[in-house]
Amino acid sequence: MKEEEEAEEEEDEELGHAETYAEYMPMKLRIGLRHPDPVVETSSLSSVNPPNVWYRMSIPEETIDRGWLSALQLEAITYAAQQHETFLPNGDRASYLIGDGAGVGKGRTIAGIIYENYLLGRKRSLWFSVSNDLKYDAERDLKDIGAKNIPVYSLNKVRGCPVGKGVIFATYSSLIGESQSGGKYKTRFKQLLHWCGQVFDGVIVYDECHKAKNVCPIGSSKPTKTGLAVLELQNKLPKARVVYASATGASEPRNMAYMSRLGIWGEGTPFREFSNFIQAVERRGVGAMEIVAMDMKLRGMYIARQLSFTGVTFKIEEVPLTTHYIKMYNKSVRLWVAAREKFQAAANLMDAEQRMKKSMWGQFWSAHQRFFKYLCIASKVRRVVQLAREEVKNGKCVVIGLQSTGEARTLEALEEGGGELNDFVSTAKGVLQSLVEKHFPAPDRGKLFSLLAEQKGKKRKAKVEVDDSCMTSQDAVEDAQQMKRDLLDQLEKLAQDLPPNTLDELIDELGGPDNVAEMTGRKGRVVSNDDGSISYESRSELDVPVEILNLTEKQRFMDGEKNIAIISEAASSGISLQADRRVKNQRRRVHMTLELPWSADRAIQQFGRTHRSNQVTAPEYVFLISELAGEQRFASIVAKRLESLGALTHGDRRATETRDLSRFNFDNKYGRNALEIVMKSIVNLDFPLVNPPSNFEGDFYKGMSHTVRFFPLFFPDYNNIGKFLNRILGMAVQEQNALFQYFSDTLAAVILNAKKNGRYDMGILGKTGEKSVERGMSWEDATHAWAEQSGPDDGFYVQVLKDQLDVFFSTEFGKLFLVYRPNTGKQLKLEAYADIKKKCKKVLSDDAKQHWIDQYQSSAEICSHAYWRGNCKKVSMGLQCEVGLRCRTYYVLCGSVLSVWTKVEGVLASVSGTNIKMQIVRLRTEDGQRIVGLIIPINCVSPLTNILSSSDQSQQLAVQQQQKWQQLHPQSLSHMHNMGSPPSLT
Repeated sequence: MKEEEEAEEEEDEELGHAETYAEYMPMKLRIGLRHPDPVVETSSLSSVNPPNVWYRMSIPEETIDRGWLSALQLEAITYAAQQHETFLPNGDRASYLIGDGAGVGKGRTIAGIIYENYLLGRKRSLWFSVSNDLKYDAERDLKDIGAKNIPVYSLNKVRGCPVGKGVIFATYSSLIGESQSGGKYKTRFKQLLHWCGQVFDGVIVYDECHKAKNVCPIGSSKPTKTGLAVLELQNKLPKARVVYASATGASEPRNMAYMSRLGIWGEGTPFREFSNFIQAVERRGVGAMEIVAMDMKLRGMYIARQLSFTGVTFKIEEVPLTTHYIKMYNKSVRLWVAAREKFQAAANLMDAEQRMKKSMWGQFWSAHQRFFKYLCIASKVRRVVQLAREEVKNGKCVVIGLQSTGEARTLEALEEGGGELNDFVSTAKGVLQSLVEKHFPAPDRGKLFSLLAEQKGKKRKAKVEVDDSCMTSQDAVEDAQQMKRDLLDQLEKLAQDLPPNTLDELIDELGGPDNVAEMTGRKGRVVSNDDGSISYESRSELDVPVEILNLTEKQRFMDGEKNIAIISEAASSGISLQADRRVKNQRRRVHMTLELPWSADRAIQQFGRTHRSNQVTAPEYVFLISELAGEQRFASIVAKRLESLGALTHGDRRATETRDLSRFNFDNKYGRNALEIVMKSIVNLDFPLVNPPSNFEGDFYKGMSHTVRFFPLFFPDYNNIGKFLNRILGMAVQEQNALFQYFSDTLAAVILNAKKNGRYDMGILGKTGEKSVERGMSWEDATHAWAEQSGPDDGFYVQVLKDQLDVFFSTEFGKLFLVYRPNTGKQLKLEAYADIKKKCKKVLSDDAKQHWIDQYQSSAEICSHAYWRGNCKKVSMGLQCEVGLRCRTYYVLCGSVLSVWTKVEGVLASVSGTNIKMQIVRLRTEDGQRIVGLIIPINCVSPLTNILSSSDQSQQLAVQQQQKWQQLHPQSLSHMHNMGSPPSLT
């Protein structure tokens, strides 16, 4: 409470969030027709200007004048070609990153880059994507821009290297596959290298490049083969013109490891290796990622636009649970509790090694998560069917997004039934059944001798101790086998209540395959026949090859033959399902997602299927989430990835906060802090921050403590959000909802506290006009605020500090109090009334008035230290102190911050600590100049200015030398060309 003890607080409350998007138009290129639909760019990226255009395009005027390539697409083609004329310090050709979202026409842009190079004699290109189906889209895009003479070959159809000029289209999976032609080139990778030749300088496109993620291992994980192959191909062809293209880019900066040609790390950069870059970015938070995106645009290596979401509606539909469903769910919970007990007991009987136990529990919790995920999805089927029927009846058409099809379990059941089925297959049942049959620690009799051989005494019977009694290993095996049989018997009893496969049930309820266009990766499905029987049938049709089945179903939907489509991940890349002006079915699309994807990469792909260019109407998005608290896990993951996605790929993390999903983001430091408080308060190791849910029947803490101790879901990882949100699925419905509500309430309190005490990461903030830096509260404003309050403890308080009175106004906010001060206004830290009452005295407004006015007026120029003590150590040393001042001065580092990152890092770390978050601000000066940059703490300004001044002199000398060199070699451009403007402090 003491003002004199006030720390150097962060003033996040003074800055407001600026608008998220800005209308986009090319700034430096004046050719081409306007894009057919409104396109936007995040406001942070729009505040940064790309470099000047000096490249002259070779694409025919007809293509430009007829609008086959829009101005937006021509801009991306130009900057890509311009960047490709630049070489990195290590001699590799620089690459370009296209982060355009669905609807901007990324396919035509890529086709334009290939066409441009083809016209200049570079007639061989590689185009990688995620599905062979997209090869037809590539051919269409080339044809649409007037390049129909460029042939496109599928790598999986090429034998040896007989093809000549043109484009080889390949999937990422084929890049790591073996060649079917045999002979000299045993792998597709070597086949491609031979086709390209040793001095290849053509185009390599990594479309949907997020599929090459995970090159950089996390924890014990290993790099994916795909990611390594993408890197290796770039290393083998250093002069290739590489283009990375994806609406999602890298959902985490760690997944940028394969973008080695951007020149952000490596020789001639502040980061020696990718690991140095990722450590710096992750340590400094979301602000650092935003700096990277803006810097990349500034240098001319990155562009990211997306279709305006004007007209698009977002809605989260929370589906209520039926009494029957809750009973079934709670039965499942009890079965999993029993399963855990039996797994544990059997493992003890078998005297299982630690390594075996670790593997067993890994399988157990993985199956546990999938099982309850399927139950969550099943709770929404009835509501989805109801909504879909209503929308079709109202003249709209419906797209339903799923992630998994459950085909593997269906095929298992088909095999068990000898090729026949009596009912729809339950995917949930299959998950638990497979776990028990394959991973329950109960070896058969044939394995008993090998088990005995592993015991310490091979000649004597090994004994294991269970509940203070001994039995032979053979008895132990028989007991474990009995447990396994009991568990399978219990599952069979429960199976009659478990829901069927979601995809089959949806298609059946919505009228069968004749009415529903299915675009998934599965080869067969379970259907109900006219006589009521159930059978499995292949999806293949007499006159339609399997490889183009999804394209055929898509066409039926776009032609209006079917008004409902179901898409899975297999169809979520590249397929366009929007209400296109060129197709027959122009009904408004209602896109329903009842199974939130496991990652934001997949989410963005699915959401972009129905919102694209040239559409008559924008889609409606409906996200169905059940009332089960545990299902928030999946929404949390998507929200976290989307938030990060906005920061990196589109440069502004607030771009996704307009979506309702952001309120389900718990997996951050505030969530972990709240969870720690929750778990410790439940087991009586800490005081609760909020009261338990009032609607919980019984003693909340006693009930939760019993659950936590009996079913050890959380310890020792008591603040692991992912594990918490996953494991509470295994609790009864009432318990998990109550626990989740308690967690949510605690999190809300933690965030309010963190905004003042912690370092709350607010993303990009905007500051315009004079009012945003004036944080004080005048007496008039204070009395107006007081007049609106009615609580018995609301009002003015004073505290004696030194020889003066500290005055403030407080109002009840839940169980805590908001505090307002004359010099710093509304405080973000909430105070407990007990603390206020202990130190302060409530007074009448007349008694507080003069003290309030005095402090308000003094704080215009005098810091808190001088006000309370009569002097300030900093001021006496000739330094500036702004603690407690009504007005604050902000120092913003602008320009190409990435180029001096290590220098900024060094100053921040030495003066303000290694964990301070980078805070980005966008502001407008009095003369109307827009500035976007990094807020520099006042104590870092002087040392950073000194370092940058000396660095700037060195850079100017280097630029002069570079200009002289370029005069002698006018056709060659170096990496220095794209360094962007030098950073400056404003």
